Amino acid sequence: MVSETLRPPVAWRVESGLTPYPDAVAFMEDRAASIADRRARELVWLVEHPPIYTAGTSANDADLLDARFPVFKTGRGGQFTYHGPGQRVGYVMLDLKQRGGDVRGFVRDLEEWLIRTLAAFNVKGERREGRVGIWVARGKREDKIAAIGVRVRKWVTFHGVSFNVDPDLTHFTGIVPCGISEHGVTSLHDLGILVSMADVDVAMRCAFEDVFGRTVV
Repeated sequence: MVSETLRPPVAWRVESGLTPYPDAVAFMEDRAASIADRRARELVWLVEHPPIYTAGTSANDADLLDARFPVFKTGRGGQFTYHGPGQRVGYVMLDLKQRGGDVRGFVRDLEEWLIRTLAAFNVKGERREGRVGIWVARGKREDKIAAIGVRVRKWVTFHGVSFNVDPDLTHFTGIVPCGISEHGVTSLHDLGILVSMADVDVAMRCAFEDVFGRTVV
């Protein structure tokens, strides 16, 4: 394990426009391989996708209720999720061999990253036992505001998190998000916090550095 003071900063990249999902997966596969071979720097890549559904390795076909958007099977963990405009997707490509080799700890750190990002907007994001992702209590109910799905190959992570800023929440009704039907989905705008994607990007970078260490553009 390399100490944080000696570890090179993580590259930070924000993509403009909408990134086609197959292009994103191809890029991540290539970058993760390069990181494993020490030919590239670790990277956090922030994107938005056109409206799509993705199926993780635990996805149940019955949870696809209305295939109104393209459906992609993916090697990340988890079940069905939605990606689309207004949702910030953070693809995280880190070398866990240099960071202690703790996959479960990495997922917990991703949760902490999202919780601290929400805290920047005075929103209390919470973990729930047995439910991956970050939740917001709303009276007697609770809604999911961020999802997590990761894959690790040769100790390098890829895929990552999705964070609802201002997506069309009706698009989530085509699936049972993450296999959980008894709870809803929310976003910052749905909670009345009308921030821009650029505002969220700044908060995400600050929170990431608090949890994982330095970044560089």
